[in-house]
Amino acid sequence: MSYRAPIKDMLFAMTELAHLDAVAQLPGFEDAGPETAAAVLEECAKLNEGVIAPLNWEGDKAPSFLKDGQVCTTPGFKDAFRQFAEGGWQGLQHPSAYGGQGLPKTIGAACGEILNSANLSFALCPLLTDGAIEALLTAGSAQQQATYIPKMVDGTWTGTMNLTEPQAGSDLSLVRTRAEPQADGSYRIFGTKIYITYGEHDMAENIVHLVLARVQGAPEGVKGISLFIVPKFLVQADGSLGERNDVHCVSIEHKMGIKASPTAVLQYGDHGGAIGYLVGQENRGLEYMFIMMNAARFAVGVQGIAIAERAYQKAVQYARDRVQSRPVDGSMSTAAPIIHHPDVKRMLLTMRAVTEGCRAMATVAAAAFDAAHAHPDAAVRAQNQAFYEFMVPLVKGYSTEMSLEVTSLGVQVHGGMGFIEETGAAQYYRDAKILTIYEGTTAIQANDLVGRKTARDGGSGARGLAAQIESTERELAASGSAHAQAMLKRLTAARRAFLDVVDFVVAQSKSHPNAVFAGSVPYLMLTGNLMAGWQMARALLVAERQLGAGVDEDFMKAKLATCRVYADHILSRAPGLRDAIVEGSEGVTSMALEAF
Repeated sequence: MSYRAPIKDMLFAMTELAHLDAVAQLPGFEDAGPETAAAVLEECAKLNEGVIAPLNWEGDKAPSFLKDGQVCTTPGFKDAFRQFAEGGWQGLQHPSAYGGQGLPKTIGAACGEILNSANLSFALCPLLTDGAIEALLTAGSAQQQATYIPKMVDGTWTGTMNLTEPQAGSDLSLVRTRAEPQADGSYRIFGTKIYITYGEHDMAENIVHLVLARVQGAPEGVKGISLFIVPKFLVQADGSLGERNDVHCVSIEHKMGIKASPTAVLQYGDHGGAIGYLVGQENRGLEYMFIMMNAARFAVGVQGIAIAERAYQKAVQYARDRVQSRPVDGSMSTAAPIIHHPDVKRMLLTMRAVTEGCRAMATVAAAAFDAAHAHPDAAVRAQNQAFYEFMVPLVKGYSTEMSLEVTSLGVQVHGGMGFIEETGAAQYYRDAKILTIYEGTTAIQANDLVGRKTARDGGSGARGLAAQIESTERELAASGSAHAQAMLKRLTAARRAFLDVVDFVVAQSKSHPNAVFAGSVPYLMLTGNLMAGWQMARALLVAERQLGAGVDEDFMKAKLATCRVYADHILSRAPGLRDAIVEGSEGVTSMALEAF
């Protein structure tokens, strides 16, 4: 089945929930209204549906491979990347001063979803390049920005993020890669980096590695880490490429999914030292790298939504075509397409509801990011920044965990055929798994939600969001419709469950940290469920109003039904998660390690 971008739902989320008209009033985004969004998404869909999506299955069958130190990507990837770059898609959200289009994240996130739905393995290269650009825009010198950013924006060069080492995974205090200062102001870099996405490939002229390393004599731990630009090919004064730098791919990983994306082991300095250039100040590298990581965390959450959408579309098509068994209600006397069977319909609606809920949550978060960066009022910027920061671990953690549920259901809808690789359903399931690990596991996102986003301010930010949700509950109560009342019941229960957990986290985080963090992932799942459900509640209210006005009745009826499914089948999980966290921590913390 071919992929079709869900443009109508994306535009609904942008215009009705994220208020794109308000984003278009921000300085610099004046031309980014609904008409622009629709035109951009249509063009994005054309490239991805016609060129990039057809390569997804090919990438699984014929993945990237290493030969004589060079990585050869899946046939067709190089040409597809050329078309992607020539279309200006790498620079979509980046400043026009560097050749980008300067569009808001609200639109860019939707384009990112389309790209990742089309081909997750392919999309990882632009994702890392975006992060490298963001880091240099924030911390790079004027010369570094002029040298590297335009070439990455136009797709001539790509970027990577080099954190992990064999002994240093999430604990970056263990980074051992070293940097030796040189007389000319450069550094010589020595060390090994692993799990480097697109660390070596054949799709661009140069690769700009951003590398964490320790300068000789730096403090131990995370306070002694610096960030360096280490290009694959050195860049000469006139901007042309010079000699090959001393960084080489020594192997690529063989993975359960995203097989077309080359995950490289890079060796720095085996022949005298790779030449690197300090970004910003020494010993502030982790601070700068987190700029990349935060951008990447949101983007990985969008990847979860994207792969879920692709799996949903495939499952729906299969359920329409697969004929098996008569309906249990006797409505047909012969075998029917399985989409008529109640449990298949339940699975498909669950897939659709959580995907649309997460899309709405991510779109609203993206609009907050735009306001946080461009609104003229400092107080409004701060308010939106706080909201966006609270949402990042949810977009990343909840959306990616959700994608595992959706892609698993996609296999289930296919039945035994889903377990057969040739149908393609299994690829989405395998590809999705990395998303809960990339850029910090779900537990790391949950720890962030507990520590920085809830306990640190005594829960005030979380309670403020709950107050906003309560305002939506009042609108639901005023509606009076059956759908609105069902949503009101579930949303209220979920909000109260959330507040109970917030109180528990705030009260116990210092005195009983093990109990709190034992429930951190369930807390993230409850909170993500609630925030996505809140957006679905808002969507329900919009759909009711639009139906009353006779606007796009088929779409609005489907949206109402999907929101109702979210309320009854997804939001209803929240009270159980509350019980597991508040009342179930004892069972986890009391278990002696010897019992394992």
